[in-house]
Amino acid sequence: MKKYAVMTLLATALVGCDNASAPLSFSPEMASFSNEFDFDPLRGPVKDFTQTLLNDKGEVSKRVTGTVSTEGCFDTLELHDLEANTGVALVLDANYYLDAETQQRKVKLQGKCQLAELPAAGVTWDTDDNGFVVAAHGKEMEVKYRYDAEGYPLGKTTVSGEQHLSVQATPSKDVRKKLDYTAISLLNDKPLGHVKQSCDYDRHNNPVTCQLLITDDSVKPAVERKYTIKNSIDYY
Repeated sequence: MKKYAVMTLLATALVGCDNASAPLSFSPEMASFSNEFDFDPLRGPVKDFTQTLLNDKGEVSKRVTGTVSTEGCFDTLELHDLEANTGVALVLDANYYLDAETQQRKVKLQGKCQLAELPAAGVTWDTDDNGFVVAAHGKEMEVKYRYDAEGYPLGKTTVSGEQHLSVQATPSKDVRKKLDYTAISLLNDKPLGHVKQSCDYDRHNNPVTCQLLITDDSVKPAVERKYTIKNSIDYY
């Protein structure tokens, strides 16, 4: 749940590995969806998961729930932002994600299960040769995305008019602990905020519990907020 992403496009997660082998890379779908829907990417044979963000009072601020096919496609994805009082539940139907309640087509897909277009917002996504979403285009904005060699999202740059928002993430040098990261947000090259996250991991090198510290540098003095992320993950 990468809360360092001050802006997201959509405001409105595979054979297991043992301790002796190198950790699996992040799939193009997992990495790309985590970028767009603002959650921590997972690796390995994920069947379903829930990520819950708790504030320092232990109250739920945000929850993301997903089910994943054996091919790595998101069959369902449900997002609830309790702080903003927003939410949506998406279900895969052919080459679209439908609103689970209204059955309205929300997101158009390319291939079997990668993001292609958000028709209502006039947004389209571009992928590279490996299937990762590397850019998004809209009428008044453009976004470029970055990944490391394992497919971990390193941030994105959003340009909208005169506004240039850049999110730069630096994961741990320990390849098994990618979700231990620091990140900084810059608005027109001026610091907007930064975060630090540290986690406990399961045998698939996925986070079980994380501590997240967010610092808002846009105000003086800077304001710090502490969160806990709890993950429930089932595997094939």
